[in-house]
Amino acid sequence: MTKGHFLLGILVLTLMAYASSLAQDARQTPAPCGAPVATEDGWSIATPDEVGVDPAALCQWSERRLATPRDNIHALLVVRHGKVVFEQYFTGDDERWGRPLGQVTYDRTMLHDLRSVSKTVTALLVGIALAQQQLASLDQPLFDFLPAYADLRTPDKARLTLRHLLTMSTGLDWDETRTPYTDPNNSAIRMMRSDDPYRYVLSEPVVTPPGAKYTYSSGATELLGAILHKATGQRLDEFARAVLFEPLGITAFDWMKLPNGESAAASGLRLKPRDVAKIGHLVLAHGFWQGRQIVPRDYLDEATAPQIQGAGAYFYGYQMWVGRSLVHKREIDWAAGFGLGGQRVFVIPSLDLVVVLTAGLYTSPLQGTLTSDILNDVVLPAVH
Repeated sequence: MTKGHFLLGILVLTLMAYASSLAQDARQTPAPCGAPVATEDGWSIATPDEVGVDPAALCQWSERRLATPRDNIHALLVVRHGKVVFEQYFTGDDERWGRPLGQVTYDRTMLHDLRSVSKTVTALLVGIALAQQQLASLDQPLFDFLPAYADLRTPDKARLTLRHLLTMSTGLDWDETRTPYTDPNNSAIRMMRSDDPYRYVLSEPVVTPPGAKYTYSSGATELLGAILHKATGQRLDEFARAVLFEPLGITAFDWMKLPNGESAAASGLRLKPRDVAKIGHLVLAHGFWQGRQIVPRDYLDEATAPQIQGAGAYFYGYQMWVGRSLVHKREIDWAAGFGLGGQRVFVIPSLDLVVVLTAGLYTSPLQGTLTSDILNDVVLPAVH
């Protein structure tokens, strides 16, 4: 062996050792906190810094969540300027529409209960049906679509329209918020256990004039589901797949069924958090997704605007909550879908921002305050 060959061999061995060291360092260096992964699901990704989001604040919260299992948040996603910039998944107790699942370690590939965020999706389907002229107007009487229940029609109930259902202002007697869902006397539980949920809702007496007062009612949303089935000729899940999910590139979902075999329009949808973020971004983008108009802009303008005084300090649109946050003495308006247990999708137009939370806080008093704190004290202050 010549001296040149010897030196070349030493150089090759040195380079191999250096490459091995780099590979080992890469394996030992964890990915940045909450760093999204590029997949073929239609999302672009970016680092928080690239879109004016402070990653340190989000990571500090993530560390606290890992140290506080009782918080039981399962996922946090942040989308800004149309790009996923932060997504973090956790382990916690969960349910599948009330059936305990035990400890679940979540990741981006897994479906999660949305509970009443399903209502927001149902409202989007109403907008699409209007655009397709399968519904003529939000002021159509609901009994036009439900002739099987004509025996329940009274002069007061004859005034009920799709708009009253969307704004939860039917005036029908309904107790879904004062009585907990663990109590069989809760109106929503009684409806879901009924052989004919729609007849149960329509059998309730009118106690206030339609349109006069907001009363939270999953029954109103289930009637919207029934009307969509009648108007489109498709089950709710089939219609959603064709006109909403497939255009958004949502390929995996589950929609739980009522005893009558119909999709539970008010609470039964299960999606991946990334796909929930697509729903949020669709609303943020006035119904557009990748250059295609999926939901009419004028309908979404109405859906995300205050239509009636809702619960507490919130207004209510079309199956969406309308509220505001105060950050650094600045008011920030948002529209949102809320679901039992801490399921949230916040749409914040002034910041071009979507925030998704999933959680397992179904019976916890933390579900309202904790999710609000994450939005108001963690995410919004991190956005420049």
